Amino acid sequence: MDLHANVLGEGTPFIILHGFLGMGDNWKTLGKKFSETGFEVHMIDQRNHGKSFHSDAFDYELLVEDLKQYCDKFQLKNIVLLGHSMGGKTAMLFASTYPELVSKLLVADISPRYYPIHHDTILEGLSSLNFSELKSRSEADEQLSRYVSDFGTRQFLLKNLYWVEKGTLALRMNLDALKKHVGEVGEALPMHAKFDGATLFLRGDKSEYIAQQDETLIKNHFPEAQIVTISNAGHWLHAENPEDFYNAVIAFVKAS
Repeated sequence: MDLHANVLGEGTPFIILHGFLGMGDNWKTLGKKFSETGFEVHMIDQRNHGKSFHSDAFDYELLVEDLKQYCDKFQLKNIVLLGHSMGGKTAMLFASTYPELVSKLLVADISPRYYPIHHDTILEGLSSLNFSELKSRSEADEQLSRYVSDFGTRQFLLKNLYWVEKGTLALRMNLDALKKHVGEVGEALPMHAKFDGATLFLRGDKSEYIAQQDETLIKNHFPEAQIVTISNAGHWLHAENPEDFYNAVIAFVKAS
């Protein structure tokens, strides 16, 4: 079961893992910029997301093994690994499981702690999309707006729409499996998980995903961790303030 990825540039392997209900394509603009500075950027779709395979099974251990198989297949070593939200949890567990493969770890707006389920309304909205009736993206947006008021969030979610054939829309994600296993997304990093390599946590100044009290927990798992706050940004910090996000990432990955 191979993961789908868009690969840009050449140089040091730089893997990017998207968040829940996202896809590698969300990172296209930043991925291109990273690829222009000496990196071979792999924007991966995790299982049940984007163009990657669908499976009834879904948890962080499986996401880590999927990534390990991907690295083995393409013989990727000394990788720079960046994950946002759910992808950040995958990245943390991967780095602590296979530290020999990771040169630098970057985690965007998520901490190692447990998070309660908070995607209910979004999943309900996506489930309400009746593709035997919906004939356009704008109709899907209108339907979703009854559940998700924020325009930006809807645009992010509707990137998952594609034309199966002329006149028939569908979602790329495996919605049934993700609904069934949504509790897995908030799971804490295992107590024993530890990565001693260079680590950067990036948090949005308007986001509550990384709280002040998380800093001790972060240092327990990642003794070398630095924490940088991106201004004028919430949970989607890479989209809301891409310039500062890019500069913080590049400064960290280029530092010897």
